[in-house]
Amino acid sequence: MGQMWVCAQEAETSVQPAVACCQNGDFLFFAGDAGSDQALQLVQGIRTLLDERFSIATPQNEQWSELITRVFGERAKAGERYAICKEPDCFDREHLQRLAAALPGMIQLLPIDAALYQRIMESSWARDFCSQFGSAEVFAREGLGFVALEDGEIIGGASSYIRYNNGIEVQVETHPDHRRRGIATACSAKLILECMERGLYPSWDAANRISVHLAEKLGYREKGAYRVWYLNG
Repeated sequence: MGQMWVCAQEAETSVQPAVACCQNGDFLFFAGDAGSDQALQLVQGIRTLLDERFSIATPQNEQWSELITRVFGERAKAGERYAICKEPDCFDREHLQRLAAALPGMIQLLPIDAALYQRIMESSWARDFCSQFGSAEVFAREGLGFVALEDGEIIGGASSYIRYNNGIEVQVETHPDHRRRGIATACSAKLILECMERGLYPSWDAANRISVHLAEKLGYREKGAYRVWYLNG
């Protein structure tokens, strides 16, 4: 999923990529020789492409950070995210089953189907559960996720932000009016269990310490913080 942007330099017999940027949803991953002319051209092109759209740039090294800040100027704000270890054997199935079953009251936990997809896409706070797939048909084929409903309203969920070979990137969100009720925990546990059934790995990347704490509750281990740049935020 996503797009790859490259700048290449001419060689005698072929064109060799010098730098690249992988774009997945709101995320940009830069790699290659940040000191090359092609790197400057690439970042300038990405700035034009984004216009005023919010994105999160992940530089390969400090040289890329310096180039991003030079090109974007005040439109680039330093931030920090938290990498989570990818360990396929870290999950305790019985523990996850208990967490998934611990929803309070009459809350329902349902898989995202075509009808729920449409409702999610009409919701400003929940759209990222499905927004990268383009249609309900594509999501049904490539994505997966679960939402919590109370009195017929979607109040939280966990899903595949994107899909890659043999895995997904996890997207978790709870409506602000319903946080601290265990909804994110239950939805995430259900999603991980479904990934285990399908032979998919649920990759987790944390935007803040709250997300790290939730990941650890589910069985993950933190790897450490890393630098990002919030563009047009």
